[in-house]
Amino acid sequence: MTSMGKTRRMMSVGLSGAVLALAVAIPAVPAQGASNGETSVGTWQLTRTDTDARFRGLAAVDRTTAWAAGSKGTVLRTTDGGRSWRNVSPPGAAELELRDVEAFDARRAVVLAIGEGEASRVLRTDDGGATWTESFRNTDPRAFYDCLTFFDHRHGLAMSDPVDGKYRILSTRDGGRTWEVLPDAGMPAALPGEAAFAASGQCLVSSGPKDVWLATGGGATARVLHSGDRGLNWTVAESTIPAGDPARGVFGLAFRDRTHGIAVGGDYRKDQPSPRAAAVTGDGGRGWSAASVPPPAYRSGVAWLPHSRSAALAVGPTGTDLTTDGGRTWRTIDTGSYDTVDCTRDGACWASGEKGRIARLGQSRS
Repeated sequence: MTSMGKTRRMMSVGLSGAVLALAVAIPAVPAQGASNGETSVGTWQLTRTDTDARFRGLAAVDRTTAWAAGSKGTVLRTTDGGRSWRNVSPPGAAELELRDVEAFDARRAVVLAIGEGEASRVLRTDDGGATWTESFRNTDPRAFYDCLTFFDHRHGLAMSDPVDGKYRILSTRDGGRTWEVLPDAGMPAALPGEAAFAASGQCLVSSGPKDVWLATGGGATARVLHSGDRGLNWTVAESTIPAGDPARGVFGLAFRDRTHGIAVGGDYRKDQPSPRAAAVTGDGGRGWSAASVPPPAYRSGVAWLPHSRSAALAVGPTGTDLTTDGGRTWRTIDTGSYDTVDCTRDGACWASGEKGRIARLGQSRS
């Protein structure tokens, strides 16, 4: 990806932090294991954050606890379901762009700062954000880290745009306290101009103890790379989402298990259309099929709804879309602006984005 393309996708918007409550009804969707076969998904409810930061990083722990990471080095945490947010930003981080956060519980979290050279960093807290430790700082001016993911409380990966023609993978075995660059012998060559998008913290996602997927754009085709051994060896498949431009490609991935996944993306420029903005796979990413009725515009984040084998949400600056058939067809259910979305096993989803927007989507059994 060109430097101009990278510069564009690092930009963020921040205006008013005053957020009003707004609810949007979402219809019931099938539920895995529910006695009556349905789950009542609930409504989006915007929360008051008192900040104008743009939150592209989001980690939902459960119905009450969530972390958000964003522009101006901002990290927020709630432990009361979003009724209040505590600013737990790392000291001296105001110049950093925090684009991903992975949280293990209410006290332990890891955040990723993006950018060229030393702007790319990893920080960790073990006390709810009261103190932070910088555990990695990139010293290679050619590297630009975009996303991170964890398989469990100890094992995780972070990824950089290509260096010497291949994506660079960073690995931890101790919960993000220390990191090492993995060998690239098992990494396929990147396409000319290809890179990842630090738009939602979902360009690198995992499912289960060893499987991980990496989303790309900017090259001639938008691709998804897969590793079944925690980042040592990778295979690559073309998605159906258009690329061929630094602003186009796959922006977000979600896998509900090691075989079923959804990809979303498009062209993030407001004046450009985003046809075929979603794709699905049922074989772990070896092959992708275009959604027959895709979201109507660019989408940067996606998440499977809890307790469902077929329902998922996709979000972007122009709205939220719902699928109830595993990603094959989508319909818009809200027009609010969000960059990323995350759901928890105990039945709640969260979304975050520009102007301090963080919302919780409560979920209850019907």
